[in-house]
Amino acid sequence: MVNLLTKKKKQRISILTIFAIATFSLHLLVLFIFLSQGLNIRQFSQRKPSHFIQTIDGQPIGNTDTLARDSQAIRQFVSQTMISIFNWSGTLPPQTIEEVAKAKPDPGILVITLTGGSKKVTTSTWVASFAISEDFRKGFLSVLADMTPPEIFASNTNQAMSAQLTIKRVYPPIQISPGKWRVGMVADLVQTRKFDGKKLITPFNKDVLVRAVDYFPYPLPEISTDLQKAIYSSRAEKLEIYEIRNLCLIDDYSNVDINQSNPCAGNFSR
Repeated sequence: MVNLLTKKKKQRISILTIFAIATFSLHLLVLFIFLSQGLNIRQFSQRKPSHFIQTIDGQPIGNTDTLARDSQAIRQFVSQTMISIFNWSGTLPPQTIEEVAKAKPDPGILVITLTGGSKKVTTSTWVASFAISEDFRKGFLSVLADMTPPEIFASNTNQAMSAQLTIKRVYPPIQISPGKWRVGMVADLVQTRKFDGKKLITPFNKDVLVRAVDYFPYPLPEISTDLQKAIYSSRAEKLEIYEIRNLCLIDDYSNVDINQSNPCAGNFSR
């Protein structure tokens, strides 16, 4: 009788041991699958988007250079970006029909200035600044904060101001190196006092340096906010501004060497 109980006990221990080992092994397998999936997702998120090329008989048609950009697209990108950055209305862009008739006041966004203090830039300026390279954007916003009059955000109509960039000419892009261009822009920054319409006109002639970049659209557009959509749309042209310099107004712009000594040379925010 004792021997029979001993055998049953040993048999029970053996089954429990096997079950524990099998369960532990299953957990290890699941953990390995999760780690593998996580690595695959990370590699996929860092992968550059595919570039589709039209071919005939296996031969590519047209330009297959991923750094190439259309000249008119570059000029349009520079114009739209600079206008969005320097048009200061004091109101937010309308999102509904009701806001078209009665726009919401722009609270502005605080930015750390070069002196260490903090000042406001307009919301549209802050959104449009995402079309600028990350290493250039911070210093650029600091200078813009010093440039932006506080009256832009004033609720008192006797003090309120607005500003608008009036572009007179955007020169054809000059390629500096593969995927990089120089675009000259002749413009005026017109600041208007709303109370009496008095204007202050400042020449704003700049050399804008642009380069080709990859673009990753927002992965969940159906749940993104209007602000997120606006930020991602600023990168949709696959271009970014990485420097802004003073422009010399000369007769033959196309013959100017970007690296030569320039009496008007100077960076906008560096």
